[in-house]
Amino acid sequence: MQNTHAAPGLWALAWRRLRADRVAMVALAIVGAFMLLLVLSASGLIVSDWEEEVGINYAPPSFAAGPADAGRVGRVSPPGVTRQAPPPPNEFDPLAEDLQALQGAPAPEVDMHGVADPLADDLKALRAQLPGAAGPAAERLPSLPFGGDKWGHDVIKKTIKGAETSIVVGLVAALVAVGLGTLFGAVSGFYGGLVDDFFNWFYSIFTSIPSILMILTVAAVLQQKGVMTIVLILGLTGWTGPYRLIRAEYIKHKAREYVMAADAIGASSWRKMFSHIFPNVSHVALVQMSILVVGFIKAEVILSFLGFGVPVGVVSWGSMLNEAQNELILGKWWQLTAAATAMALLVTAFSLFTDALRDALDPKVK
Repeated sequence: MQNTHAAPGLWALAWRRLRADRVAMVALAIVGAFMLLLVLSASGLIVSDWEEEVGINYAPPSFAAGPADAGRVGRVSPPGVTRQAPPPPNEFDPLAEDLQALQGAPAPEVDMHGVADPLADDLKALRAQLPGAAGPAAERLPSLPFGGDKWGHDVIKKTIKGAETSIVVGLVAALVAVGLGTLFGAVSGFYGGLVDDFFNWFYSIFTSIPSILMILTVAAVLQQKGVMTIVLILGLTGWTGPYRLIRAEYIKHKAREYVMAADAIGASSWRKMFSHIFPNVSHVALVQMSILVVGFIKAEVILSFLGFGVPVGVVSWGSMLNEAQNELILGKWWQLTAAATAMALLVTAFSLFTDALRDALDPKVK
């Protein structure tokens, strides 16, 4: 009786090996959670109000707030009037003690000889609007689980919104770089000769210039700020590493028996390159993509610091870390912790999943 069941293909075998790796599945779940947050944030279903000032300036996390923070309250504003949270007290302000005395001092009693003071109500209302003034109209500001930044934005919402920008920059730029490197490396390694000489000359030009100078040169040429500009900057300058490795793999594989068999049955050059050889070298591209995602997220931080990154009004993990370097001087650690923790979690999970996927796709691993 003839067996009608077809043998499992490369990807089916890879998925079977991947499911047996618990670490890989946990890493895949974490990466999937970040991608879900990316989609929900981009669609506006969550954290669309991240720019609202919902707390005081540099509001500490609710789990780290002390008694001094508990007394920092806000005022109920009149209808239609939006008040900003009062700035934190400045210990170097020469008038700080006088202002505190004014806020805490009782209202002076003036002998009006039995006549009601017409400005008494206005004076009470004015004193009630002083920063930090206490009274029956005081209302406690919302408690922020992981604190607020210098504008009073919720750090958790800001971190989720920043993930949208950083993940898009890291993944899309890595896809562009690996795509270009794979294409150039496949053509160069498979055809050889003058084609290989041309791509090696092109590769030598890019590698002879320091990477940071190349990035800044492309950034200066493009000029416009934006997420897609950063993607193009990083993608057009980061293809050299994948190109070198993919070219070496194609030179090695093009002389093997399965490629000769494909040539014997009349397969075209592009079919041999991408249908026969590429599945056997795809693990190299995946490893390079994992490395580049991590590197491009870091590069986005550098570009944002130098002024070539995301424009004003767009938040990313890079811009958050850029702000946090000044906040650390003031002892405000929560924005740095939130952005760094989110970045480390995604990068670690992505690296573990990519390593497991590389092993699952490697035909030499049984």
